[in-house]
Amino acid sequence: MPPVKSPAVCGYDWTTKRAVSNLTPYVIRFDHNHLSGDHVNEAVARPRKRLSPQERKEEIIEKAIEFFAEEGFDSSTRGLANRLGVTQPLLYRYFPSKGDIVAEVYQRVYLNRWQEEWSILLLDRAQPVEVRLNSFYTLYTNSIFERKWMRIYLFAGLRGVDINQRYMVMVRDKILKPIIQEVLFEFGGKVRAATEREIEFTWAMHGGIFYFGIRKLIYDNCGDADLKQIIADDVAAMLFGLKRIFNQQI
Repeated sequence: MPPVKSPAVCGYDWTTKRAVSNLTPYVIRFDHNHLSGDHVNEAVARPRKRLSPQERKEEIIEKAIEFFAEEGFDSSTRGLANRLGVTQPLLYRYFPSKGDIVAEVYQRVYLNRWQEEWSILLLDRAQPVEVRLNSFYTLYTNSIFERKWMRIYLFAGLRGVDINQRYMVMVRDKILKPIIQEVLFEFGGKVRAATEREIEFTWAMHGGIFYFGIRKLIYDNCGDADLKQIIADDVAAMLFGLKRIFNQQI
């Protein structure tokens, strides 16, 4: 194969083994073992990709999600910058602090996954509450049973990052309390504020479904368990237990 002439190569840096060219923003790369005068073998001109500010911000967020899921929250912004291949000053241009990055990760991974249709489903009294709960938990687990979601949640809890606390408040207000009120209504009780006992019991049932996801995605310890059947069994146990608690509190 005849040698390929390098376009506008002005010199060669033996330290970096790269041709020096005035064709910015192109980098001329070649096999230095075949260098001969102004000719190089397999010369490649590759333009550097320039991202818009919004594209760069999106890239940082997506990489941050991957980074925290793998490394946890003890990791530094320098480590994140290295993963991105950018400088820390550039990272701080988009996010002034690590806390700002964590807040954006929480927004993307947790808040943005919540669908308002789920709230409508939980309150739809045209369907029996058991049917609603089975449908809700099927949709909910389809959304959160993801390895990145689980790892970030666990890392956050271990390091005291407030992602967990904020998310648990959302679960309590948007899932547990509505469930208790809808079950109470269906069983003929007067709709009222949920008691702490009722909330704690519902947490236990909700947590059983959630922990299945941890066992499956973190510990790989679920075998051939059928998630649909697990949800159905937990919902049935939740309804039975709440009815018992309601009767005891009358």
